[in-house]
Amino acid sequence: MSGSVPGPARDWTVGTAPGIFPFIGHGIDLVRRPLAFLNSLPSHGDLVEIRLGPQRAWMACHPDLVHQVLRDPRTFDKGGPLYDRLRMLLGDGVGTCRHQDHRRQRRMLQPEFRKARVADHVRLMGEEVESVCRAWRAGQVVDVSAAMMDLSTRVLSRVLFSDSLDTDTAAELRRCLATVFRGMFVRTVMPVDALFRVPTPANRRYRHASDRLRAIVDAAIAQRRRGTPHDDRDDLLGTLLSATRADGGGTAITDEEVHGQVLTLIFAGAESTALCLSSAFELLARHPEEERRLHSEVDAVLASGQPPGAEELPRLVRTRCILTETLRHRPPGWLFTRVTTQKTELAGHRLPKGATVIFSPYLLHHHPALFPDPDRFLPDRWLPGQADTVPPGAMIPFGAGSRKCIGETLALAEATVAVSFIARHWRLRHLPGHTERLRPAASLGPRGLVMVSEPRARRPVGTPPRTDSRTPGTAVVPLVHDSRTAGGNDVHDA
Repeated sequence: MSGSVPGPARDWTVGTAPGIFPFIGHGIDLVRRPLAFLNSLPSHGDLVEIRLGPQRAWMACHPDLVHQVLRDPRTFDKGGPLYDRLRMLLGDGVGTCRHQDHRRQRRMLQPEFRKARVADHVRLMGEEVESVCRAWRAGQVVDVSAAMMDLSTRVLSRVLFSDSLDTDTAAELRRCLATVFRGMFVRTVMPVDALFRVPTPANRRYRHASDRLRAIVDAAIAQRRRGTPHDDRDDLLGTLLSATRADGGGTAITDEEVHGQVLTLIFAGAESTALCLSSAFELLARHPEEERRLHSEVDAVLASGQPPGAEELPRLVRTRCILTETLRHRPPGWLFTRVTTQKTELAGHRLPKGATVIFSPYLLHHHPALFPDPDRFLPDRWLPGQADTVPPGAMIPFGAGSRKCIGETLALAEATVAVSFIARHWRLRHLPGHTERLRPAASLGPRGLVMVSEPRARRPVGTPPRTDSRTPGTAVVPLVHDSRTAGGNDVHDA
């Protein structure tokens, strides 16, 4: 890969973590100071041995090693502490299954994630982002993290199930996912089962959230099955249920696989998109010049005030640059594991079968040989003409190779709709004394981000008309047409 640091790979063995709990190894460093610990590893070598509890693992710190791992999924298969835990929760879905089953699953799901299909979902994305910020008012303190999680779960539920989740279920799903993501991270970096069998409050919360997450999905699938015999709605669940009958030929899939695929897509798609959006607004508030450039673009492209349609998305160039730089600066998927399926060599070192290999998109995206000034937020890196200078394969927020995230196009479209529409109508400002808290878990981004909403126009989005005091009897029309007040269908009827 061009742009890599020259020179031979080095070997460095890191000792077990100091302290009174040596069996935890470096897991405690990854829990307490994860990004600082990651950033310290390249100084020890290109391939660094660490300890996750009693297990040895190898961190690939050099870009070339990361891509060797990603280009060879047969040798470096989905596995290790992260995916072992995920399979217990999600089953063998497209994001967690072994190499030998991946192609079949991907081919089954791929039509639902093609660009043309994603374009069909842009309208519903606009409806949901408008709904999320409809209640905001000038000077209101907004829980941005919760709002973006609400948005991503609503969009995902409509793509999966056609119907948006009701308010209470969406809120419960959001809480369950947050609990599971935190618990999954701790169980990944400290894979000592005995620690998590103890009935502590945290372990009980994790088990309850896992059970409720499965129950919500089970209820949605059961509700569909109680419909008419051929209630094959044009959504992903309909595709999966058709596959249980082998309507398109081939081998029928099991009900268990239907549940696993739905759980996997919710788990992979909900929080990652929400954290990307929260990070984008947090960064924009700290970089006012970038915010001004974004406002200039969205004011021009979305002059009507409506959410963007599929035809407007290509014109939102700066919006996409901001999102791409956000994904470079703070990739939600920041730490992944693989397991070797046979004896192999990496950086000149022999690894046994069953060895855990770890790589970090965050570490790769902050490699100074790939991205000058890697800690700065510079959306201009991705402008047409300048993006060509980025070495091929340097950006992997969605992974790479045959196991690249199937939902990349959907996630980027949703994020573009959300950022552009919200920026068209609102500024989100930090509260006084704000300090950045990324709190990495199984994904990376700001949790509990609270900001102040300031309308950029005379009236907040979606507020009812009122009489203008300057001209009696003259109505001030809301910035955005509201189908609910015009006889349209309520997007939350289901």
